Amino acid sequence: MDSYFAQSKLLWSPIQPRTTFAEVLRREINRKRGLNLKSYYDLHKHSIEDYIFWLDLWDFLGIVSSVPPTKDAILEPGRYPEIPNWFPNARLNYAENLLYRKDDAIALTGVGESGALVHISFRELNERVRAMSTALRVNGLKVGDRVAAIVTNSVNAVVVALATAVVGGIFSSTATDMGTQGILDRYRQIQPKFIFAETESLYAGKVVDLLPKVADIVTDLSTQGLEQAILLPSRISGKELHIPDMSKSTTLAVFLKADDKRPIEFEQLPFGQPLFILYSSGTSGKPKCIIHSAGGVLLNSKKSIKLGFNLTPEDTYFQYTTTGWMMWTYMLTGLSCGSRIILYDGSPFHPSVETYLKFISDQGVTSLGTSPRFLSELQGRGIKPLDLAPSAFESLRTMCVTGAIFTPPMFEWTQEAFGKHVHLLSTSGGTDICTAFVTGTPSMPVYSGEIQVKDLGMKVEVFDVSGRNIEHTGQPGELVCTRPHPSLPLGFWGDESGQKLKDAYFNTYPGIWRQGDFIIVNPITKGMLILGRSDGVLNPSGVRFGSGEIYTVMEQFSTFIDDSLCIGQRRQHDKDERVLLFLKMRSGFKFTLELETAIKKAIRKGLSARHVPAYVFEVSDIPYTVNGKKIEIAVKQIVSGSNLQPSGTVANPESLQLYYKYRDIENVVGTVKAKL
Repeated sequence: MDSYFAQSKLLWSPIQPRTTFAEVLRREINRKRGLNLKSYYDLHKHSIEDYIFWLDLWDFLGIVSSVPPTKDAILEPGRYPEIPNWFPNARLNYAENLLYRKDDAIALTGVGESGALVHISFRELNERVRAMSTALRVNGLKVGDRVAAIVTNSVNAVVVALATAVVGGIFSSTATDMGTQGILDRYRQIQPKFIFAETESLYAGKVVDLLPKVADIVTDLSTQGLEQAILLPSRISGKELHIPDMSKSTTLAVFLKADDKRPIEFEQLPFGQPLFILYSSGTSGKPKCIIHSAGGVLLNSKKSIKLGFNLTPEDTYFQYTTTGWMMWTYMLTGLSCGSRIILYDGSPFHPSVETYLKFISDQGVTSLGTSPRFLSELQGRGIKPLDLAPSAFESLRTMCVTGAIFTPPMFEWTQEAFGKHVHLLSTSGGTDICTAFVTGTPSMPVYSGEIQVKDLGMKVEVFDVSGRNIEHTGQPGELVCTRPHPSLPLGFWGDESGQKLKDAYFNTYPGIWRQGDFIIVNPITKGMLILGRSDGVLNPSGVRFGSGEIYTVMEQFSTFIDDSLCIGQRRQHDKDERVLLFLKMRSGFKFTLELETAIKKAIRKGLSARHVPAYVFEVSDIPYTVNGKKIEIAVKQIVSGSNLQPSGTVANPESLQLYYKYRDIENVVGTVKAKL
């Protein structure tokens, strides 16, 4: 246990913890229920023992509903034994909760690489959603119909998503950089009635003509129920572009002519009404279509954002994301807190990363969401955000880092780089639940590299292979959730029997949700570390550990090494699994025997001799998903003998070809040694 938490040191402490929403909620529940909850831990214990917590949370968050829930109908048996039906008698509309403000304060700020800003007030957002929802209704959208989108992170994307929710449709989006096959793998399954699509995009200074790809997708989906494709005007040229000779396509301007100016009408729907369809990564096969409920997404995401970030109507929330990542739907919930949301489309490194950082600071962002990969790039380039200006990041109060393993060294560098006043928190949840299992709270101290707390209402435990809770031992194990919560998925689209759902989450420990993350709890601070995906747990000679431990040590070499990938290899004729470490060098630096020796020595010293990789290799590229997640499992399968066909979710699919040669490890080793 000592090696895991050797770098755990106090980085940040709250100045006024009693004023945080988490503490206000604790005191309110004490008054309401006659309890004596004294800390966040007491509040969490109550939240996982009594379902009445969710009713109190509903009231505290101010959920807007036409029929509120009652304490005698919090949950009932659902379609599957593991997933109950929450608040069966309540009626609400997700979009109505996000559009409760109707004043002239700014709701959305859209911006791209050009730096041109578009500000949309809450009043204007309400009007745009009204017009779009009316046009959808007039064109035949009904409750339960699917609306798909191939869109950038923009005002139009938000308007379409909320308008779909107004009517009771189900919204599903992909980013514009996803390949044709990847998009079809998703949308063929859900058979949308409408699809909204960008016609041009701009990334890293390059304009991409999307019309050919969109035309192919529309042609394909037209045979499966697609009634209309609505082409969005180019945000680059401002032009309305067309698909020649395609009767089912129209422009946004023409589509909106169907608006008959009727008042907005929020369909009042059950708590469990389907709202979003998100997708599993699908890096080695067709993605699973995960159905999320309107009430579950609203209640659990708003809880996580409001209590974790302490978000208020005076705040500005900026999450760097694409529309293909669950963080986009998560981010939208910020509107329900009355906050301004910044929608950034493009590369943070174009025209320069300094320009991007200055924009965040100048816009007075109070809550920033980013990834470990971005922060690692800043460190590698020697960029210190606080050096941009004397008052840089003065408004920044909260910084949430998610999407990959956030190592202790990078944690400490980020705290120093963005300011010791910033509440730096790490979270882990997933597309599967559209919120967090473990998260941060501004009412508690932060220790280096540690996720602060279990999210309220989430009964997170750490299991060993036999299903015993081992979190008190300080040993790593599987992250499981042993009690239902409202944002469990309704199911997978097309999985009528529910077998795929059960196989994905409930089979390892029958009836218990297994997230697929390898986690450890610090018995002293109660903070947590995610050590990697449990499917990718490294297991040489029976010693189990996560790739995140290796990545933590690799931070020492960020000057020379741009990126790394650590996986296990197990072939049929091998007695045991071996650990392979792949390095992508920074420009101007070479992989040498001396560097390999230094890396192995650092791993042995920082972890143990059992953690030292059997082999270290240089590669020209590391595979990532289009959402910026490092792909370990697919590489592990390839080097272990699988003939993997990458799906459209791999951002750089050609990189996977680099790893096939490592099946013949002995031959590769001989070649590498000869070169060194």
